[in-house]
Amino acid sequence: MSKAIRIHQHGGADALKWEDVNIGDPAAGEVKIRHAAIGLNFIDVYMRSGLYPLAEFPFTLGMEGSGIIEAVGEGVSTFSVGERVAYPMNPGAYSESRLIPAARVVKIPDGISDVEAAAMMLKGMTAQYLIRRTYAVQPGDNILVYAAAGGVGLILSQWAKHLGATVIGCVGSEEKATLAKANGCDHTILYRDENVPDRVKDITDGEGVAVSYDSIGQATLESSLDSLKPFGVLACFGNASGPITDFNPGVLAAKGSLYMTRPTLATHTATRELLENGANELFDVVTKGHVKINIGQTYGLSDAAQAHQDLENRKTTGSTILMP
Repeated sequence: MSKAIRIHQHGGADALKWEDVNIGDPAAGEVKIRHAAIGLNFIDVYMRSGLYPLAEFPFTLGMEGSGIIEAVGEGVSTFSVGERVAYPMNPGAYSESRLIPAARVVKIPDGISDVEAAAMMLKGMTAQYLIRRTYAVQPGDNILVYAAAGGVGLILSQWAKHLGATVIGCVGSEEKATLAKANGCDHTILYRDENVPDRVKDITDGEGVAVSYDSIGQATLESSLDSLKPFGVLACFGNASGPITDFNPGVLAAKGSLYMTRPTLATHTATRELLENGANELFDVVTKGHVKINIGQTYGLSDAAQAHQDLENRKTTGSTILMP
């Protein structure tokens, strides 16, 4: 038997249960992983709470992790027992061991630890598709990053700075501002105390930003749009404050022929080619030292409920790791 964090219904952090589970052997095309580390992400909260409804219970939460292959199923030839692998966007990570399709994991390069891999796969590949595909950041661009001291924000800001952008980060405290500035942000805005669009216009000499990377959702929609220059892009990739509803696309015209998109990592890893492309680009910038993975806090897997509470209460910075 193995242990896992599962939920039997949607609810608060107290819905998380530490339970015995029977993993079994890998089927054809699968591998069995013994987790070394597991990443915590806001999508886990969305699934637990019901914002992203689940069809079946009990359900094992968690979308990213790293570990060692313990067994391979029939037909698996690209991976071997004992290899280190990691993955994003595959439910079931809150577990000591798990089964997963071999096509959904990638090998961890030398120079990247198991803990770093678990902290970077979902968040780092989110940053990759945002700045390389959703809006391809160019040298000289002014960009706006919400939650700049969070897991995605710290990676995205460093990467965009490496690409030659001027990075403006929105944060909730002076402590988080210091962290963001140490990780690629040229400027920070305390969104609780300052008017974000006004500060953006000050920083950019009235021009606005080419793109706003916004994981907050409803609460920051207006400030994101008002921070963009004409033809700018609003990339909404999260709902930390709740989903955006009743949006009138005519607003985009009135504010300067703007673009708005709601991308997901699921789409950007839907094929093996996309998965490998994103992972390889991420591994490259990390191994070359252009992006450093900031692990702000670590919890035991059995303490996942406390980790969820701290994440929801904005008490975390950088990536959060659960250790099985």
